[in-house]
Amino acid sequence: MTARPYTTPSHPSGKLLFRQLFEKDSSTYTYLLADVSHSDKPAVLIDPVDKTMERDLSLVKELGLKLIYAMNTHVHADHVTGTGLIKSKVPGVKSVISEASKSKADLLIEDGDKLYRICFGEKLVSAFAVVRSTPGHTLGCVTYVTGDGPNQPQPRMAFTGDALLIRGCGRTDFQGGSSNQLYKSVHSQIFTLPKDTLIYPAHDYKGFTVSTVGEEMLYNPRLTRDEETFRNIMENLNLPYPKMIDVAVPANMVCGLQDLSAKPVEAISN
Repeated sequence: MTARPYTTPSHPSGKLLFRQLFEKDSSTYTYLLADVSHSDKPAVLIDPVDKTMERDLSLVKELGLKLIYAMNTHVHADHVTGTGLIKSKVPGVKSVISEASKSKADLLIEDGDKLYRICFGEKLVSAFAVVRSTPGHTLGCVTYVTGDGPNQPQPRMAFTGDALLIRGCGRTDFQGGSSNQLYKSVHSQIFTLPKDTLIYPAHDYKGFTVSTVGEEMLYNPRLTRDEETFRNIMENLNLPYPKMIDVAVPANMVCGLQDLSAKPVEAISN
C-alpha cells in the first residue's frame, strides 16, 4: 500500500486524504478519498474488491471516516467488486456506476456529472470529482477527475479505470469494447487534462503506482501511435480469455452482491 496525503495549497484547512490500496490476485488498485476538513470526514472508495473488503473497511474505521459511496469505474471482468459486501456491512453506503454500463447501482452517473454534489455537498470546501465518459475498454467506462477550483488538490488526479493504464491501456475485445472508441476517449477526455495531472489506474502489473498525463502522452507505447496503428496493436494482442470473466461480469452487473429487491436506481443530475 502506498499513501500520500494531499493538502490544497490555496486553502490550508481543506484537506483531501488519499490512500492507494492493492489487491494482488487481480493486480487491482482501490482508492480511498476523504474530506478530512469536514467534521463528518465523508469518504469514497473507488473500485473496491470483494477479497479486500474487510481490509478497506478496517482502514476507514481506523481513520475515523464516514464512508458514503462505493464507486466503480466500469463493470470489471477480472474480479468481483466489493460494493455489494460494503453495502451489507455499512448501512447507508450507496453504490455508483455509469448508466452506460447497464449495470445496477444506487446511483447511475454519466459524462459531466459532478461527484462533489452527491458526495460532500455543494457547500463543503473539498469538491471531489467530475465524471468523464471514457468508453472503449467497455461501453460503460468512466474516469473520475478532481476539479480545477481553488479548493481542489493540486496537481489534479484522474482515476482512469482500465481506459488508461501506466504505459498501456485496457483490452478492447469484449464487453462492447472498441479500439477506435478507446483511442478517441483517451485523447479527448484524458490527454486534454493538464500534463501534471496524476494518473491512477485500476490495475498495474509491473509495480507502477502512478503516472501523469504528460508522461503517458510521451511514453505510452500504444496511445502515442496514430489511430490506425493503435487499432492494429489492439487487434493483435492475442490475450487469453480472462479467467474470472464468467463469474465477475454477471456479479458486477448487479454491483457485486447488491440487494435487487431494493428500490429502483436513480440517476443523478449535474
